[in-house]
Amino acid sequence: MSHTIREKHKLLIRVRRLRGQVDAVERALEEETGCDKVMHLIAGVKGATSSLMAAVMEDHVREHFVETKHRSSGSLAEAAEQLIDVVHAYIK
Repeated sequence: MSHTIREKHKLLIRVRRLRGQVDAVERALEEETGCDKVMHLIAGVKGATSSLMAAVMEDHVREHFVETKHRSSGSLAEAAEQLIDVVHAYIK
């Protein structure tokens, strides 16, 4: 079972909260809310996205690196490459 499946409920709650924050940004723009308020809302979205990524990344590291009882060095290397690729894409 994939670790994202095990954490599905928790991750979906985060995604729904994030969707609500994006909706709040949209409403603020539609209502022509002050730019300071819009920037705070956008900062909240960024924080929520980063938090979601951190949760998934933590689960990935725990699943593929910490709990490695029956892992081959090839699967560890593959998991490491996947993580590196995602980190590079995320920080761009």
